Amino acid sequence: MNHHLYKKFLLLLFMLATVLSADAQTEKKIRKKQAESPVNVSADRLSDALERDASDGAVAAGYILLAKELSGKNEYARAKDYLKRALNLYLKLKDHDSSSATYRTLAKLQESQQAFEDAIANYRNAARFATDSIRKSLNENDANRLEAPADLMQQSTYIQKNIDLATGSNSPSENISARRQMAEVRRAGNDHRGALEELEKALEESEASDETKGVSFDIKQEIANTLVTDHKHEEAIGLNRELVDEARRANNPRTEIKQLQNLATSYFKAGEPSGGLLSLQEAYRTAIEKGMTLEAKTVLEQLVEHYRKERNAAKALDAYADFVGRLDTLVKGDSTLVDETFFRLQEDRIARLEKERVLKDELIARQKYSNHILSATVALTALFLAVILWILRGSFRKNRQIRLQSLRREMNPHFIFNSLNSVNQFIAENNELEANKYLTSYSKLMRTVMENSNRDFIPLATELGQLHEYLELEQLRFSDKFTYTVHVDETLDADTVMIPNMLIQPQLENAVWHGLRYREEAGGRLSLTVRREGEEVCVIIEDNGIGLKKSRELKTVHQKARRSRGQSNTRERIDLLNHLYHTKITMRVTDKSDGECGVTVRFCFPRISKKEYG
Repeated sequence: MNHHLYKKFLLLLFMLATVLSADAQTEKKIRKKQAESPVNVSADRLSDALERDASDGAVAAGYILLAKELSGKNEYARAKDYLKRALNLYLKLKDHDSSSATYRTLAKLQESQQAFEDAIANYRNAARFATDSIRKSLNENDANRLEAPADLMQQSTYIQKNIDLATGSNSPSENISARRQMAEVRRAGNDHRGALEELEKALEESEASDETKGVSFDIKQEIANTLVTDHKHEEAIGLNRELVDEARRANNPRTEIKQLQNLATSYFKAGEPSGGLLSLQEAYRTAIEKGMTLEAKTVLEQLVEHYRKERNAAKALDAYADFVGRLDTLVKGDSTLVDETFFRLQEDRIARLEKERVLKDELIARQKYSNHILSATVALTALFLAVILWILRGSFRKNRQIRLQSLRREMNPHFIFNSLNSVNQFIAENNELEANKYLTSYSKLMRTVMENSNRDFIPLATELGQLHEYLELEQLRFSDKFTYTVHVDETLDADTVMIPNMLIQPQLENAVWHGLRYREEAGGRLSLTVRREGEEVCVIIEDNGIGLKKSRELKTVHQKARRSRGQSNTRERIDLLNHLYHTKITMRVTDKSDGECGVTVRFCFPRISKKEYG
C-alpha cells in the first residue's frame, strides 16, 4: 500500500513542526532549560573557561568533560573532535600523563566504533607517552589485542594480562573495562557462561567503588543481552524489568524508554509478542508524557513495524494519526530539542572563542618573536659596542704604553749626553784613570737601564741598584760638591716590592745638576729615603742645594725649558701609570722650610708586590 509514502510524509511533517516550533520558542526555553542538560552544562562551562582566558590545562579538562557527556549520548563524532582538541593542548603543554590518558580514551572510543586501525595507533601513542610501566603495558596489550581480531585465544591472553595489571595496581575502571572485553571475546566464541561470569565480576567490581558505579547499569544491560543470546529469555526479561524499575527510581525517562524497548526485544525473542507490544506501548506513552519527541518517533516506528508484520494496517495508521495529532504540543514541550538548539549555539560560541584564543596566541607569539628579535638586536648591539669598547680600550692602553715607553726613553738621551760630557771632561783634563773608571761604571749602569727599558715596574732592589750606580757616577764628576746617603725601611722586602722604572733618577739628576752643583761652599748633601707609610711606599729625596727659586734665576732660557720638560715628562708618566694600572702615584716638589736651602721631592706609590704586578 502507500504505507511508505505515508511514512515519508509523516517524517517531513515532523521535521517541519520541529523547526518551526523550536525556532519560535528557542529564546524562551533556552533560558529555562539550558541548565538541565549535562552536555549543555559542560559546554557552558567550557565556553566560560575560554571567555575568561583560562589556562590551556583548564580548557583541555573542559574538552574532556564535554567529550565524556557527548559519548554518553552516542554523539561519538563530536566526542572524538573534543578529545582531539584536548589532546592538542596537552601535547602543547608537554603533559605526558594527560596526553597518554587522552590518547587511551580516544582509542577506546574509536574501538567502540570499529575504527580499529585508528584505535591501534592511539593505543600505541598512549603507551609512548605513558610515564609508568603499568600504563605503558595496558596500552601495548590493547594495541596487540586489536591486531589479532580473528584470534580469540590471543585476544584473551592480552586481556587477561590487563586484568592482572589492573588488579595488581588497584585500578577498578581498567579491571571492569578488561572484563567486559573478555566477556565480548567469550560471546564471540559462544562461551555464554564464561561471558556471564566475566560480566558478573565486572558488575561486582563496579558496585564496590563509587568511582565506577555509573557503569553498573550498562553492565546489567550487557548481561541481559548475553542471556538473550544464550536463549535464557525469562532471565533476560526479568533483568530488563529490573532495569526499567531502576531507571524509574533514578527519574531518568530516556533510559526508562530505552529499557522498555530492550524489554520488548526480549519478549519478541522469547516468542511473547503481546508482552513486547505492551512494552513498546508503555515506552511510547512515557515518551509522550515526558515530551521526548525523538524517542516517541523511534518507538512509533517500532510499533508500526510490529503492526506491519501482523498485517494490521489499521492500527499502524491509528498510531501515525495519534502521533501527528500530538506532534505540535509534543514539539513545543520537548526540552531535548531546545537543549540541542542551545548546544548548537554553545558550539558556535565555543568555535568563536577558540578562534579568538588562537588569534590572541598568534599575537602573543608574534609579540614574543618581536621581543626576541629586539632582545637579540640589543644583545648584538651591546656585544658589538662592547667589542668596540674593548678594542678602543686596548688601543688606548697600547697607546699609553707606547707613550710611557717614549717618555721613559726620552730621559735616556739626556742622561747619556750628560754622561758623555763627563767623560769628555776627564779626557780633556788628561785624567785617563778617572775616564776609564767612569766609563766602566757608566757601561754597567747603561746595561741595567737597557735591560729594564721595556718594563713599567721593577723591583725596588733593582731600582736602588740603578740609582746607587748613577749617584756613584755623579760623585766621580762632582766629588767636591756633595755626598749622598741611602736609607731603606727594614720592613720593606726590596726584592718583592715593585716601583716605577726610572721615575726617581730624573729627580736625583735635578738635585745634582740644578741644586748642589751651584753651591758656593762645600758640604753638599743628598739623601734618598725609602720607607713604608701604611699601604704606601714613599721615596723622599732631599738636598741642601740652592733651592728652586735661585735655580730658576740662574738658568738660561734653554736650561729653564729643559728643566720644565723634565718635570712635565715625569708628571705625564705618573698620569699614564695611574691610568694604565689604576694606581695612585703622587709626586710633590717643594723648597725646604725654616730658612734652610734645598729642595724636597716626595714620591708615594701604592705597595705593589711582584706577584700582583705579574
